[in-house]
Parts: sequence; C-alpha cells; structure tokens
Amino acid sequence: MNTAPSQETTPPAGHWRSYDPLDLHPILMHAMRAFNEQGYHGTSVRDIAGRVGVTVPALYYHYENKQALLATLLETSIKDVLDRCRAAAREAGDDPLARFCGMVESIVLYMAHRRQLAFLDTEIRSLEPQNRARYVALRDYLEHMLLDTVEEGRAQGVFTTPIPADAVRSVLVMCQGVANWFREDGPLTAEEVAERHVLLSLGTVGHPAAVTGDVVLPFPRRAPAGRGTASRASSG
Repeated sequence: MNTAPSQETTPPAGHWRSYDPLDLHPILMHAMRAFNEQGYHGTSVRDIAGRVGVTVPALYYHYENKQALLATLLETSIKDVLDRCRAAAREAGDDPLARFCGMVESIVLYMAHRRQLAFLDTEIRSLEPQNRARYVALRDYLEHMLLDTVEEGRAQGVFTTPIPADAVRSVLVMCQGVANWFREDGPLTAEEVAERHVLLSLGTVGHPAAVTGDVVLPFPRRAPAGRGTASRASSG
C-alpha cells in the first residue's frame, strides 16, 4: 500500500482537526455525563442538579426541562460535526476524492475526541417528535454532503460503488461507531483510527486503489505520537 507520509504538521487553533477541551455550561456537562452513565430515562433532573451543586429550581431557570438538556446536547454535537465536515470539504477543494477523505477524517476525529457527546446519538429515541425531527434533519444534511461527493466521484470514475446511498450510510455507521469503542489509552491515536477509517471508507465506496492496496491518501498523515501523550483506541 502506497501511503508514504508527508511532513507532520500541527493544526492551527480553530482548525477542523484541532480539539480544545470540551467547553460546555456546567449543567450541560453534568447532564451529558449522567446520560452516558445512566441513560436518559434513568437520569432525573434532581440527579443532574445534585451533580452540579444547584437546586432544581435553579436548574430550571437555565433549562426548561430534562428534554431541553438532551436536545441542546445533541444539537450542539451534530452542529459541531457539520461545521468541521464543511471546513474539511472547503479545504479539500473540488477534488471529490480529497473531499470525501477529508469529510470522513473529520467525522472520525470528532467521534474520538468528543466521544461523550457523540455517544448521545444513541438517545435519539428519547427525543420528543419536534426535537427529533430537527436533529434528524441535521444528521440527514451530513449524509447528503457525503452522498453528493460520492455521486460526483462516480461521475468522474473515482468511485465505483453501484449503490452510493447504501455505501454512504455504511460509512457513517462505521464512523459513528468509533464513539462506542475508542479509548484514550488504547493502542491507536485518534488520528491513526481516522486514517484507517478513511481507507475502509474508500473501499466501501469503491475507490479502485482501495481494492489493489495502492491508495495514496490526499491529506497529510501524522507520525505516531508518544504513548504517554497521545489519544489511543482500545484493542478490544
């Protein structure tokens, strides 16, 4: 496989590959942790208020109810994914191969670096109809971004899948699954996991070189960092 790395670069602050510590309102931060630990239906407003160290009325002053907390967290997450994905697509330019690779990389990096937020996608079933419709519309937009790129690549002979919509859905399911198993102390960094998922995704959409093993990734690869400082993926 021809994947010779380019010079390692550190993304500038604000770049779609760059991640600062998660900055949420304390109520949202504790709600996110509680929902991840206990599930939405297993978490009470009183529990969240106790974690934050405020009274229930004080919590209601900021957020109308528990549903508002979940809806805000999910929309915050998907909007961040979309912003980063759009930035990756803009950076890649007109080449559908580079654009597809950049978007897949951006999604996987998000799933790894914002795992607790991204994992809440499993609670979409707990959203009330209006909130669910708004969230699904945003998630569908992400799917259509990828699908449009794959369709453009098919027209140029870059991708050969005969079922582009199914291929894109498979890519998204695979990428979103990273939030379920990625661990900071695992054997792979988030960047290495993203690179592997780009290769897997290229095979899914039928990029010819992904089958022959001659893929040249159209984005800079990073040299593995030291085990003590890098984010890692679990081996299980």
